[in-house]
Amino acid sequence: MKKLVANSSKCTGCGACEIACSKAFYKEENREKSAIRVTANDGGYNISVCDQCGDCIWMCSAVALSQAPNGVVRLNKKSCVGCLICVGECLRNFFFYNNDLPTPFKCSACGICAKACPADALSISE
Repeated sequence: MKKLVANSSKCTGCGACEIACSKAFYKEENREKSAIRVTANDGGYNISVCDQCGDCIWMCSAVALSQAPNGVVRLNKKSCVGCLICVGECLRNFFFYNNDLPTPFKCSACGICAKACPADALSISE
């Protein structure tokens, strides 16, 4: 199963991963439009990113979520009705929404953030 693996103990909190994600998908440096989130905690940093568990798929009344053969949970933006149930019900808080965008978003395990991380705190597992 393909997923992004985070090692928070290596994270320096620089935000390069968040910036790389928002630039790749939304063409701007905006951490609020990143599918990966870095937060400070007890002198270190916590990296939050979707683990592709698939628990969100059954929640979507528009049937806009599915799991690809490689294990990545995908959102079909054309099918999404913007109800935000996925954002509110994700137990791990891995779905995000921004008022500037028509649909919610989540990590697609593309690896752009891992390439941008100077501390090697992120990697893709397949």
